Amino acid sequence: MKPIVVIGFLGTQLDSGKGSGRWEKWRPTLSLTQHPHMAVARMELLYTPRHQALAELLKADIAGVSPETAVNLVPLAIEDPWDFGEVYTRLYDWARAYPFDAGREQYWAHITTGTHVAQICMFLLAESRILPAVLAQTSPPRRQREGDPGSYALIDLDLSRYDAIAQRHAAEQRDAVAFLKRGIATRNARFNALIDEVERVAVRSRAPILLVGPTGAGKSFLARRMFELKKARHQMSGAFVEVNCATLRGDGAASSLFGHRKGAFTGAASERAGLLRSADQGVLFLDEIGELGADEQAMLLMAIEEKRFYPVGADREVTSDFQLIAGTNRDLREAVAAGRFREDLFARINLWTYELPGLAQRPEDLEPNIEHLLAQHAHETRRGVRFNAEARTAYLRFAQGPDAPWRGNFRDLSASITRLATLAEGGRITEPLVQAEIARLRWLWAREDPSARAATTEVDLDALLGAEQAAALDLFDRLQLEAVLRVCRQSRTLSDAGRKLFQASRAARSVVNDADRLRKYLAKHQLSWDRLVA
Repeated sequence: MKPIVVIGFLGTQLDSGKGSGRWEKWRPTLSLTQHPHMAVARMELLYTPRHQALAELLKADIAGVSPETAVNLVPLAIEDPWDFGEVYTRLYDWARAYPFDAGREQYWAHITTGTHVAQICMFLLAESRILPAVLAQTSPPRRQREGDPGSYALIDLDLSRYDAIAQRHAAEQRDAVAFLKRGIATRNARFNALIDEVERVAVRSRAPILLVGPTGAGKSFLARRMFELKKARHQMSGAFVEVNCATLRGDGAASSLFGHRKGAFTGAASERAGLLRSADQGVLFLDEIGELGADEQAMLLMAIEEKRFYPVGADREVTSDFQLIAGTNRDLREAVAAGRFREDLFARINLWTYELPGLAQRPEDLEPNIEHLLAQHAHETRRGVRFNAEARTAYLRFAQGPDAPWRGNFRDLSASITRLATLAEGGRITEPLVQAEIARLRWLWAREDPSARAATTEVDLDALLGAEQAAALDLFDRLQLEAVLRVCRQSRTLSDAGRKLFQASRAARSVVNDADRLRKYLAKHQLSWDRLVA
């Protein structure tokens, strides 16, 4: 058993007494050294200098009943023992300088003595492991008898040691993750891992967060859910303020964000607080932050770093303590390289960066999202709607296939399901309705510049394989290879392309490795993913 080291404050009332009568009363600090089957190797006795005499008397009494206990008197210059800031600072500084050796000794933080403020400080330092100690609470005997040390209890604040508490924390985290995902059981491993980390960051950090992803991928929704999660845990008292920076133009941009004083410019008939001050103690979500002008970027950097800024036309600073969540569908690294975005601002908001995959990169999540949207429609209209079996199969085959780019992401999907649910007769979505909706979606996505689409999907087999090898291909093999390569060109990763190409047969396979299957197909034609995307 490791030697026991007790750390505790001198009890100026409970440990007091000078005459022989002191031995007839229970004294908590002394009692810790009187248990016959528990030896205290060392005691760090904390006290204020004006109680020096009592500390020395107690040290002598401990030597009389437990000569094997070494007592170190530790004076702390505390003027007001009820001042939390002063007590915590003195105790913190002492703990930081103390040579703890948890591998060779065990430490008990005695919390029976000292003011309530001192006890709270001991608790906080032990909970944060600055004091690597368990809490020790002593109690007097039921009947006061000389020499009876009473009892003691130990409390270990390492929550991982308590299975029931650990299970509650795990359940709370699962609930928080489900909340961030809107309760939808997503099946995409990448997205699930992303949300797991976002949950931890959301409840532990107030640093800026950058959400990257295409329009409609859910950046605004996730930002609001993070705010609501923090609000539910009483980590924020302010509001969620959202603005699309693409709508901020000209002289009004700085005024909208930072406010202005009355008369700052023509038309400024009254003072305006601005969005940053409206987000005080809350979250400011700046979507499309890459659209901000150079002046606004400089002002925002100061506001993030120092929590203060000048409203337009003002000569006196104002303050606002907000958390920034930024969104962008652009690669800000390219904007920094091109000089369109400040490098120092990018560095400041790039501490936590999360790339939200678009719907086309999460085909396995289409089905649970469809179910969620149908349930939402039923709640709003009080009219339940369901697919019949043939319609569901047809819709999912198209939605998860290479012909469904979902350029508007969840906005496109939400609009599509709303149309189907609205047109469904008798609460059933039939195959003719699905085929009409597929035609509508094809028309919607065909409105982009066809030359731009061709440029990204065009396949030149002569350049990839060499003219001689390409000419040796049968027409069947040539058409099949060109179709596969077009899907690859439209995909972000090898795994993404594999999912699109082999989606229909996934359910029939016990082992799913679409990426390996596609890799072997490409290798048969002396092609690799790296060579193809290059």
